[in-house]
Amino acid sequence: MKKIISEKLPRILKNKKRLEKELLVKITNRGKEVFIDGNPEEEYYAEKVLEALEFGFPFENAMRIKDENFIFEILNIKDYSTSKDMKRIRARVIGKGGKALKVLHDLTECYFELKDNKVGIIGSAESIKNAQEAIVAIIKGSKHSNVYSFLEKNHPKPEIDLGLKRKF
Repeated sequence: MKKIISEKLPRILKNKKRLEKELLVKITNRGKEVFIDGNPEEEYYAEKVLEALEFGFPFENAMRIKDENFIFEILNIKDYSTSKDMKRIRARVIGKGGKALKVLHDLTECYFELKDNKVGIIGSAESIKNAQEAIVAIIKGSKHSNVYSFLEKNHPKPEIDLGLKRKF
């Protein structure tokens, strides 16, 4: 049984039945403490999904974590910048009207969310490395156009199945 302290408890309780059904775990709470009960692997994925919900991701994006190919990562902006002007750095990451985050999503196929001075990323294992590098480059002050061209050049190639692989 895992225990999580949740600041956004209503968000979890609103989706409790759906979470229990899709994650195959039992969720109970006492105050701000949320308890997850199930087999260890399902508890792990449930914990990650609840972390993503707590971070601020929409329910559908948070549920992608239960797919083994998707990972949830958190980058702390302060780890990559010595600037005291966090508002300006956050604005660079978001872009004008959210354009930078939308372009990053389109180029990396990852989902981004900002909370305080942290950036949450949900994406496939191949894409998340590029997404992290792109966010760090923007935080450090690289031009957005340079970051976008880096992502276009380093986009992971889809695997093409010619029917030659053996299926086990």
